[in-house]
Amino acid sequence: MPTRLLRYPEIDLAAWDACVNSARQVVPYACAWWLQATAGRWDALVEVEEATGRYLAVWPLPVKWRPWGQEVYQPPFTQQLGLLTCHEHSPTLRQMLTAGKLPRYPRFYTQLNDGNEGESAAFTPALNQGLVVNQRQTYHLPLTKPYEQLLAAYAPDYRRRLRLNQAAPTPLVARKAGTAEPLLQLFQETKGPEAGLKARHYAKLRRLIKALQERQMLETLEVRQLETGELLAGALFVRYRTRLIYFFAAASLEGKKAGAPLVLLDDVIQRHAGTPGLVLDFEGGTIPSIARFFANFGAEPVPYAALSFTQRPWYLKWMR
Repeated sequence: MPTRLLRYPEIDLAAWDACVNSARQVVPYACAWWLQATAGRWDALVEVEEATGRYLAVWPLPVKWRPWGQEVYQPPFTQQLGLLTCHEHSPTLRQMLTAGKLPRYPRFYTQLNDGNEGESAAFTPALNQGLVVNQRQTYHLPLTKPYEQLLAAYAPDYRRRLRLNQAAPTPLVARKAGTAEPLLQLFQETKGPEAGLKARHYAKLRRLIKALQERQMLETLEVRQLETGELLAGALFVRYRTRLIYFFAAASLEGKKAGAPLVLLDDVIQRHAGTPGLVLDFEGGTIPSIARFFANFGAEPVPYAALSFTQRPWYLKWMR
């Protein structure tokens, strides 16, 4: 079964999503509608079953044009991509790279998915060929256990703060929101400048939110100050197959002091506790302070790799 490097117009989107939705790796970011919202177009390494045209393995490679040629990049709001396989005899990452002849791209950067982690070590011998492997991590919390057991694994300070909140005359409460716009505004006012997001990024995020809402895969939660109605914290959660993803969040300074993010996440954990096979993916953890925040809920680090290389354009190769 051949592996092909396909350009976007050549990709059968129905076959693509059929493969992604049945793949062993659970990666919502690789769905065609997600990539259309965040990247627009993408190349792909695809293993095709000749007799049926079915896709047995896919590796999305979002591309954009630069003066030196096409560049593979990681789109915004897309934590993981990498190889997705829905056939027991599907190729490995190394086989896909070799078959696809990826050095044709002058620059290449992609973040694999945590299901590829067992294979990323195989790239070590290729480091002197210009391929760089960097380790990243997210945090996972299985939600199979009852809430009481999950709560017992929280950091003692988190349990104490939740008890104090419940004992307050007007405790903070997480509630579903009808729109994500107040959350986006809060993010722009707090994290936005540091994150470096531009108007085009927010336009992509709004397209993605719309696509998620249409598929009933998005839950928007917020915590407000009861007396004033001020938004203290909010978050978007994506439910896809066996993953519940803490996708996008923001909190005001007052909200952080009041423990609003803690109340929000505890509400989600409590409502989904006892769900067989469901995993809360905190979608982050590379920054130490954020990693500690996630670990305090009893979540464990889960590694995934990023691959990159830079190839000089032919007209610069004479330089030393």
